[in-house]
Amino acid sequence: MNTAEKKVFNTEFWRFLWSSILIALSACLGNVVDSIIVGNLIGEDGVSAINLSKPVTQFMFTVSMLLSTGASMLVGMELGKKDYARAASIFTLSTVGCLAFGLLMTLGGVFCNDAVTGMLCSNEQLSGGLRDYLYPMLLGAPAFMVSWAMANMVGVDGSPRLVSVAILIDNAVNLLCDIVFIKWLGWGIEGSSSATVVGHLVGIAIMCWHFRYSGNHLRLMLGREKAFTATFQQIISQGAPLALASISLTALLLCANNIVLSTLGRTGIFAFSVCMNILYIYNLFLSGTCRTIQSLGAIQVGKGDNETFQLVISKSFRFITTAMLITCAAVWLFPEDITRFFGADEASFIAEGVRALRIFAFSFVPFCYIYTLMIVYKLYGHHRMALFISLALSLMVIPVLWVMAKLMPGNLWYSYLIAYAIEALLIVLFHRMGHLTFELKKAN
Repeated sequence: MNTAEKKVFNTEFWRFLWSSILIALSACLGNVVDSIIVGNLIGEDGVSAINLSKPVTQFMFTVSMLLSTGASMLVGMELGKKDYARAASIFTLSTVGCLAFGLLMTLGGVFCNDAVTGMLCSNEQLSGGLRDYLYPMLLGAPAFMVSWAMANMVGVDGSPRLVSVAILIDNAVNLLCDIVFIKWLGWGIEGSSSATVVGHLVGIAIMCWHFRYSGNHLRLMLGREKAFTATFQQIISQGAPLALASISLTALLLCANNIVLSTLGRTGIFAFSVCMNILYIYNLFLSGTCRTIQSLGAIQVGKGDNETFQLVISKSFRFITTAMLITCAAVWLFPEDITRFFGADEASFIAEGVRALRIFAFSFVPFCYIYTLMIVYKLYGHHRMALFISLALSLMVIPVLWVMAKLMPGNLWYSYLIAYAIEALLIVLFHRMGHLTFELKKAN
């Protein structure tokens, strides 16, 4: 790669990265500020109710990853090959699938809201708020699904800035409606999830502007039945490792909420809720980095340009390392201020929040590295390793949490750090074993 090509690559890399970070920043602000508003207008239990609903949100996000995130990688590869008809077919199947699943979740909200609430929470003080928060969310599930799907597809089709603007406005509307619905109209916790749905609808409307561009390659196009089945199978296969990672996270959120609530009570679940909100700050950089690798990296894979793909990976890891060090230091230095931002005013809630935050500040660092490695392994075609990481990333934490709750409940917050350290060692071990096996086969 000559000097001119490197200059073009650097410009393209930072364009993708900062656009992706803006998308993640908007989502981060939307979730974190949403919880801060609820905490200050409703109280600590409102923040806990939002966190208890996360398994439902994560489940919808899982299906979105299965149907759209993997599909966006395929679209990127097809665009790199200039096979625009194939890219349009993948886009069509992904979008229709996401919309259909969203409608199913709406039916679940109408008929099964009480059952879902009972599965997520057994605490009577928290279950009422959780039920109220879930109902508008489930009714608006199609908006969640289509918004996430369009963000992936429109971004990889060459309009990452439009996606950034759409999601920024989406979350700005969400936060504004939070104040209007909760404080002025008196809707309570229902107002928070209703505001999120309204924000997503506005974001979808803005992203639809991409279809007016002359360079748009996304259009609804159904192919032949045989090609339809093969394409859908490929979409599912490509998105499976990411979806498995997400469904594992859904299981982790459900188990972790129950374990923390039963072990440490209301103060513990509030502290855990604050920590999960801080994870969005880490995810701001993680999501931006992974979107860049998925989009820009997938295009290079489609072109067969391994040298540029290596540059994408190396620059991405350098960026995320710097970002995590800064974030980790900030959380460690100001845990009490962070806890108070989320509406805590009782000494017991503040003390538990400070203790949990300082431990989780370090726990999220290996999580970010491991998740990024999963994306790299997937694009390199190491599907088994990507599958192992996607499953272990969350499932490794559950038994560690359970053991710590039984044997050392006072040290429960260390569970995540211990689990990620174990997984990191296993990744190194399996990677070396795989390399040795390859060398032995090559020698024979």
